[in-house]
Amino acid sequence: MSYSVKEIFFTLQGEGANSGRAAVFCRFAGCNLWSGREPDRSSAICRFCDTDFVGTGGVGGGSFADAGTLAARVRAVWGDRGGGHRLVVLTGGEPLLQAGPELVAALHEQGFSVALETNGTIAAPDGIDWICVSPKAGSEIVQRRGDELKLVYPQQGISPELCEHWKFHHFFLQPMDGPRRRENTEAAARYCMQRPQWRLSLQTHKIAGFP
Repeated sequence: MSYSVKEIFFTLQGEGANSGRAAVFCRFAGCNLWSGREPDRSSAICRFCDTDFVGTGGVGGGSFADAGTLAARVRAVWGDRGGGHRLVVLTGGEPLLQAGPELVAALHEQGFSVALETNGTIAAPDGIDWICVSPKAGSEIVQRRGDELKLVYPQQGISPELCEHWKFHHFFLQPMDGPRRRENTEAAARYCMQRPQWRLSLQTHKIAGFP
């Protein structure tokens, strides 16, 4: 199949258990919870997204004819950095609208561990090395197991208690960004101290000023 990708870039993972780790981010175009267009935000299931995933015009983005071609581009973006430990993060939008077993296999052939950031509404294919699910209120979550659950907090309609029994190794609360970010951070921190199953995840890439 072909792939529509908004952008591909090298950076440090800014969130969750892999925070601070070097990675290539491959951001797919499109999402099933919001069109990405502002006129549609008020009627979307996910109304707080802060990511541009519309089209293919971002840095390194484009249309890729097959999995091998896209995996080769990811490898080229990693470049000649030494030390191994190649990591690619498939994100979006919703990457599982496009990414499947063929792409995962092609990325493995290029020497990458494959991490996934998904909203959990589509079951993840076998072979992914790290699964991070960020559930959104009002959606049907079918991917209830993985490595990392990252709940944007607070969200009306979904609380940590609803998903704390899902099968994940790490549970994170990430304060919702926006005009109430400070209050949301304080609330998330208090919750994590009250229920230590949960850990606080800050968007360190925004704090440090990198992509």
